[in-house]
Amino acid sequence: MTEDDDTHLPEKQKKRLLIPILGSVLGTLLMVLFLGAAGVAVLAVTHPDTPLPPEWNPNQPLAVSDPVSPLTPWKLRQALSDPAQCVAVLLNAGQAVARDPLEVSENCHVRNRVALSGVGQARVDTIETSCATALRMAMWEQHGVQPAAEEFFGSSVAVVRQIGSYNCRPIRTTQGPSTRWSTHSTADAIDITGFDLADGQRVRLIRDWDGDGPKAAFLRAVRDSACTWFATTLSPDFNSLHADHFHLQARGWGTCR
Repeated sequence: MTEDDDTHLPEKQKKRLLIPILGSVLGTLLMVLFLGAAGVAVLAVTHPDTPLPPEWNPNQPLAVSDPVSPLTPWKLRQALSDPAQCVAVLLNAGQAVARDPLEVSENCHVRNRVALSGVGQARVDTIETSCATALRMAMWEQHGVQPAAEEFFGSSVAVVRQIGSYNCRPIRTTQGPSTRWSTHSTADAIDITGFDLADGQRVRLIRDWDGDGPKAAFLRAVRDSACTWFATTLSPDFNSLHADHFHLQARGWGTCR
């Protein structure tokens, strides 16, 4: 018997010789299947006639009107991290005009500034704010505010009422002035006082937050949906300083109260 002749090897030794061979073949087959599936996936995404809807296609940028998918939060982060993309998405979604940056001081500035007069179906009293705040507003209006209005009133929201975004000042607290600068000082926040419905009804936080009717339920629903689209959401439940408005921030750590 030569070194290469295994004809007379015991069965156990033959099985031990076959195991690495079979493992190698199986590994190769799995790699081929993986590469084939990856190629099909790439082709499905990049082909101009891809069956993937835009909200599921990672190569398609965020569109506010697209249905929400698992990719939407990632697409929103991509848009917010790119000033040019943020403005482009916003211009397709609302009545906005890009403005030159505002530089007042190290603490007070609006570097990706837009003038906003509407988002989706709703008008907004014209305000200058950061693109990040405006884009989050547009996502909230489309996927939170309008669905809640239809649910509770069978009507749409015609106007979102606000009382300001940019304000060069420190944070206000119930204990008095703070040494920390407010997110309003960079227009990374906006204060919302209520909504005017297309059917003529008016909903205001100062008057309608407390109660068990549809207006109170609507306000809680839109507060909860704001927590999805803003990095920080403060309502009358937070403290007395917010008794008449939602404080919605583009920056923060997920506080929702």
